[in-house]
Amino acid sequence: MAINLELPKKLHTTIDQARDAALEIFRPISRKYDLAEHEYPVELDTLAYLYNGLAAAGQAGAGASGGRGDAGKERPEGYVANGGNMQSVLNSMWASYGDVGLMLSIPYQGLGNAAIAAVATDDQIESFGGEVWASMAITEPSFGSDSAAVTTTATRDGDEYVINGEKIFVTAGSRATHIVVWASVDRSLGRAAIKSFVVPRDNPGVTIARLEHKLGIKASDTAVIRFEDCRIPAKNLLGSPDVDVKKGFGGVMQTFDNTRPMVAAMAVGVSRAALEELRKLLEGAGLEIDYDRPAADQPAAVAEFIRMEADYEAAYLLMLRAAWMADNKVPNSLEASMSKAKAGRTGTDVTNKAVELASTVGFSERTLLEKWARDSKILDIFEGTQQIQQLIIARRVLGKSSAELK
Repeated sequence: MAINLELPKKLHTTIDQARDAALEIFRPISRKYDLAEHEYPVELDTLAYLYNGLAAAGQAGAGASGGRGDAGKERPEGYVANGGNMQSVLNSMWASYGDVGLMLSIPYQGLGNAAIAAVATDDQIESFGGEVWASMAITEPSFGSDSAAVTTTATRDGDEYVINGEKIFVTAGSRATHIVVWASVDRSLGRAAIKSFVVPRDNPGVTIARLEHKLGIKASDTAVIRFEDCRIPAKNLLGSPDVDVKKGFGGVMQTFDNTRPMVAAMAVGVSRAALEELRKLLEGAGLEIDYDRPAADQPAAVAEFIRMEADYEAAYLLMLRAAWMADNKVPNSLEASMSKAKAGRTGTDVTNKAVELASTVGFSERTLLEKWARDSKILDIFEGTQQIQQLIIARRVLGKSSAELK
């Protein structure tokens, strides 16, 4: 039985919108904001207004709806959806094809939006004030990939929670309107007590301590944020306030099932950009890429290109599968980690090898190849490192718990 891997026509609008933005808006200003770290890309405001207008008309691609897509709609038995998650990964991929740092800077398209879309109720969305641009605050000075080691606390006080702690490496932390904060409601109960809270950035008790200087994605701000006796309404807790020690950490970790395919999509987009640029350089040097001949019978540079292109295709398909499963309410924790692991590794491999094969042109600023190599590294780190993803995959495949396989 043949498998049709072509995308539905209804998703072509999403791709066209994002590709146009990548080539007409992002690429022309990519180098400008790479050299002007922490300067806000004002050109993105127009793009945000466009997305919001399309969302209001029901024609938006990814991100404009926060990934909620067909959520809440009645579906007949056997119905297969390609909804908000599929749109989100395609939008993320093609926007990152232009510039991943600028993609992460689009107003109202933050990583925290995917977390909110995964678990927030319609009443919560309305209570946040309508339009939400949410960053994600997980990492702390005392830990990196071990998300269960959260020390930030959220103490219940009547109809409010009081949040105290410090978060680092918060993407869009100084620009987003809201921050999705991971905090423990009772540290004596361990990881089961970790919940996520939506905190307005201008809320009293929230301080942007500093902005980081980084290797790549310089168009995007990365902030250190302190929470000192920060009071928020109890209804701003995402999901259930109950602590279920049997369920453990699973509830809050489900947000990664939405965000990891999005990060995979970013890496896929950067990989595609690098491959297309490298193809031009190889063909310009007189090297023909012949798909009818074995790679081993072609020049070494061409053989490497074909290998990387195959890795790109694999990462792309894993990304699509993880998003499709999310849209169809199929548990996708394994597939989300597989897509993130494969795409993250492929992104760094493809962009760095492209710089190498392009030689002095790749290492110079004559093209964006060296920039894409710098940008791609973070995509193999944030939302869970390569090693963390492989550990999660091993646990799922072998049927082991986190206590059994560390």
